[in-house]
Amino acid sequence: MMKNTLKVVLLTSMLPLAASASQELTPWYVGAGLGVNNYEHIATDNGDDNPYAWDIFAGYMFNDYFGAEIGYRDLGSADWTTGGISNDAGVKGATLGLVGVWPLGNRWSLSAEAGAMYYTLENSQHTGTTSSSYSSNDFAPYVGAGVGYNFTDNLKLQAKYRRYENLDDTDFNTIEADSNYWGLELSYRFGTPAAAAPVAAAVVAAAPVDSDNDGVYDDKDECPATPATHKVDSVGCTLYENVKKQEDVGSIQFANDSAVVKKEYYKDIERLANYMNKNPEFTVEIAGHASNVGKPEYNMVLSDKRADAVAKILVEKYGISQSRVTSNGYGITKPLVAGNSKEAHAANRRIEAIVTTTEKQPVLK
Repeated sequence: MMKNTLKVVLLTSMLPLAASASQELTPWYVGAGLGVNNYEHIATDNGDDNPYAWDIFAGYMFNDYFGAEIGYRDLGSADWTTGGISNDAGVKGATLGLVGVWPLGNRWSLSAEAGAMYYTLENSQHTGTTSSSYSSNDFAPYVGAGVGYNFTDNLKLQAKYRRYENLDDTDFNTIEADSNYWGLELSYRFGTPAAAAPVAAAVVAAAPVDSDNDGVYDDKDECPATPATHKVDSVGCTLYENVKKQEDVGSIQFANDSAVVKKEYYKDIERLANYMNKNPEFTVEIAGHASNVGKPEYNMVLSDKRADAVAKILVEKYGISQSRVTSNGYGITKPLVAGNSKEAHAANRRIEAIVTTTEKQPVLK
């Protein structure tokens, strides 16, 4: 009676599982197995032994590696005769256990399990023409291992080994047995594998970044660390402009009412020429001046002659290109020293060499 009740309960519990199969692979599965079982510690004569064992089961996988399983197992029977009494004993019952799975590649896997079986041991005894039977119920632990192969994502075949301990007659203490089971199990997991997510037709571009805040995004910025105050070109590099800068590089003095360059000043003109040769992009203005003695008109002409005299030496004697040298007279309009003293007049009778340099400077915002 109990045997039939357990079968009904198990099969009934499996119905909603089958009904819940969906279009995605679920954690639920069911299966059945068939194998052979060998009882230990029982002196069998192998006459009418029924070593064939079978089971049905249902399980739930908590994840890809770990699950729980319930089932019903019939471990077959063994026959033996002791003291003229013929025995025919078998074990069957419900099981509950935990299952671990280790995938190997795409299809193969290893498994291990452990649990308990609430079993019924039934023994029929015969003595001559007299027959009797009895049964005993208890819990027995079991462990197992297996190798599995997935034919599909749903259908799996496993080779199983299980060891049962303490399958004893606890009521009359006539039988103490363990057993070893070898068999094949076929299981079905409900649902179908989830389809791979479709590749997006277009990838959403990441928000553009301008790390140095120059108005050019990083993916086009060839100068990624320009100062925030600089104007930049289309690729994010600093814009430069040529700025002219004037530099007074020396002066030459003249005698009163004279435009003749004294020999002692040729070394100063040579130094100026060397400076110009080292900086071929520079230009120079020779500016002539006069002291505030006499008529301003005359002094303007005299200052022109003084400037021309130095420019001529710079070009003709020291080879500086005429295009880089200009000469202008300023008369008494730009005195170096104010006043009408002898010292002031001597200081103002002069030329000044003003070099114009072209310097690159960043264009600021």
